[in-house]
Amino acid sequence: MFPSASDTAPRGVAEDEDEFEEVEVVPVRPILSVAIAGFAALLAVGLVFGAQTAGPGSARVPYAIVIFGVQLLFVLAWTMAIRPPALPAVAGVCAVAALLADVAAVRPQSATIVPLLYVSIGGFAVAVLSQFIRDVDRVRAKDSLSSTLLIVVGVVSFASLIVLGREPLGTQTIFVCLAATGISLIVARLTDAVLAWPRLAPQVPRGAAGVVFGAMAGTLTAAVIGSFLVGFTPTSAAIAGLVAAGLGALADLAVGYAEAGRQMAGEPPTMWIARHMQGPLGGFALAAPAAYTMCVLFLN
Repeated sequence: MFPSASDTAPRGVAEDEDEFEEVEVVPVRPILSVAIAGFAALLAVGLVFGAQTAGPGSARVPYAIVIFGVQLLFVLAWTMAIRPPALPAVAGVCAVAALLADVAAVRPQSATIVPLLYVSIGGFAVAVLSQFIRDVDRVRAKDSLSSTLLIVVGVVSFASLIVLGREPLGTQTIFVCLAATGISLIVARLTDAVLAWPRLAPQVPRGAAGVVFGAMAGTLTAAVIGSFLVGFTPTSAAIAGLVAAGLGALADLAVGYAEAGRQMAGEPPTMWIARHMQGPLGGFALAAPAAYTMCVLFLN
């Protein structure tokens, strides 16, 4: 006889309430979080110990091979997750750009990052041009410029570790920063496996506690390592570790938000293993140029 509250409410308010109720809380899978933490640990061990074994001249080639392998993983994970237009062409251009960046980091007599900038610009230009060949790719090319740039710059950024290893304190900086980044990612993911609280977003299976604890653990690790390295103090190592660990954790978290946004937009799901490799690879891709910048501008 009497209208209910839902009947008398404005139509716009009722639709907003329906949309709010339809938000699905993505569950946290502890086993998956532990697996991602293990993958981050493998990346950290390979990148850190590879830098310790690199030497002058041709002795840098083994480390360049390790870097190239990580770059190929980055290309696979990020192109399959983002799915830019002309995906095979973009992936091929990024693989070639990775190889050229590694060669440009090993060959010059003096250590400089300028050739990597040229490789990034050229790789981005060729990748964008490849997206204008077919009509079906040309329609989406303008909207995917930022994602294409992100993939190209990310894959080239790993080569900055080769250049960094040629600096006076470069090898020590790689040890401090990448160890801090690895510990940050590992602790963050393991914390999510145990206690993903408070949830940062219903669609993102991550907790704020993991991000904070990870950054703190990475900073502490860097300070402890710095107390044993020549050219470092616990304070300087802690600052470098805080920057690298914080950027790595934020990059890993941003990947989760981006994936949730793609799913909410109705895009088709990506390759399962590539989707979960994307976060740790993005974290190290951002920590690498950050470590180089701190070494050149702050530590040296």
